[in-house]
Amino acid sequence: MNLNKVFLIGNLTADPELRSTTGGQKVCTLRIATNRVWKNQAGQKQEKPEFHSVILWGRLAEVAGEYLKKGNMAYVEGRIQTRTWDDQQSGQKRYRTEIVAERLQLGPKKQYSGEEGENFRQPPSKEAPPAEEIPIIEEDEDIDVKDIPF
Repeated sequence: MNLNKVFLIGNLTADPELRSTTGGQKVCTLRIATNRVWKNQAGQKQEKPEFHSVILWGRLAEVAGEYLKKGNMAYVEGRIQTRTWDDQQSGQKRYRTEIVAERLQLGPKKQYSGEEGENFRQPPSKEAPPAEEIPIIEEDEDIDVKDIPF
């Protein structure tokens, strides 16, 4: 039995790149950073970022391109795929390992809006906020963006 499954929760390092193939299909590229945290032998906290390229197709690509921005948190579920090609300039074989997304879940909304230095909205009251559902969008799922609670 074989299994090729990836689960990532991380933050976007850049805005999504949404484009269309010559056939008209939407494709989106995300760069997501995750952090590995551990303690070394001396008990000091260590942290190492890892950067991932994620490819989304169809409706997933459209949703990512519309709702995600640099710094947003996202959950991606998918599979690892390695592409190969010949570099036309050097003639060398090139490789790129990517995550092909099969599911996408948008991260939590930010409590505040605005850029640094702007006036921020007041934080919500100390009362517990109502539970908020974050949509899970499957690759083959047919969903209307108007149904997403933002």
